[in-house]
Amino acid sequence: MNYRSFEEASVAEVGLGTWQLGSSEWGEVSEEEALSILQAYVERGGNFIDTADIYGMGISERTIGSFLKQVETDREIYVATKLGRRQDDGYGWPQNFTYEVMREHVVSSLENLGVSQLFLDQFHCIPKEELEKGAVFDHFRKIREEGLIKHWGASVETTEEALICLEQEDISSLQIIFNLFRQHLADEFFEKAAERDVSLIVRVPLASGMLTGKFDEDTTFAEDDHRNFNADGEAFNVGETFSGIPFNEGLQLVDKIEERMPGGSMPQLALRWILDHPQVTTVIPGATKKAHVTSNTGASSLQPLGPETHRRLRTLYDEEIRPHIRGRY
Repeated sequence: MNYRSFEEASVAEVGLGTWQLGSSEWGEVSEEEALSILQAYVERGGNFIDTADIYGMGISERTIGSFLKQVETDREIYVATKLGRRQDDGYGWPQNFTYEVMREHVVSSLENLGVSQLFLDQFHCIPKEELEKGAVFDHFRKIREEGLIKHWGASVETTEEALICLEQEDISSLQIIFNLFRQHLADEFFEKAAERDVSLIVRVPLASGMLTGKFDEDTTFAEDDHRNFNADGEAFNVGETFSGIPFNEGLQLVDKIEERMPGGSMPQLALRWILDHPQVTTVIPGATKKAHVTSNTGASSLQPLGPETHRRLRTLYDEEIRPHIRGRY
């Protein structure tokens, strides 16, 4: 495993996303399996785990908290979580963006994870209007001054939202959708993020599994899987599902991507493409099985793809992939 800088920390360039471990919107993952996935990740040299308070309404955070109590490792493990999208017990928009409610949600994450301070808390794709108002940034600053969080950042859906956040000089990170189906982001704000020393955390790196190359026209998803109920953006931003590419078009485009890749594992090559961008701090693929962890972390040891491969993939993106993207981006 290779590591990259996040503020004062050295974090694995292949992290672990844990939306799946909430046993919601991806099908069920047992606690035993979830703990084995976390253990496999750490054994592979991983030390950066991303979660959110709404993944299973705390299940993902609590599972990670249980793991932290029992794991044996000499390596410090950094956990990032997110807030802003809870709808339970009278929460919701816009009350979630007051200082009082943000602080309540931070405390809830601390309790779930069993820690006294969060390494990183992030806005969880909150409305652009709240980012423009700016008060939420001050709330995070106040919560940081209280010692409840060490760093704060934002997970965003669009380039416009990313640029708004980058105007905040003390923001530590941006979490973005960036993959072979979303290549243009590198042109629009990567250099600015590097100039501001803002870490980039890449989510949806395999486009909800589409970029693994393992799906075909007969692939189906469970009723409670977002790849079923949000395939066209019915529940939330369609970009979170297959990166906004329609399923059938995505299958054809993945075949064209594979034709332009060197031989090897398609999931690892897709992750390697992301890691070839030096501005990226860490990529956070999820996993529902230990085998996924082994595959994903293996991308760190691959050689860079090379400029000619990148050129062919970018041409394909500009000419054939980008016109199919739906949703806000």
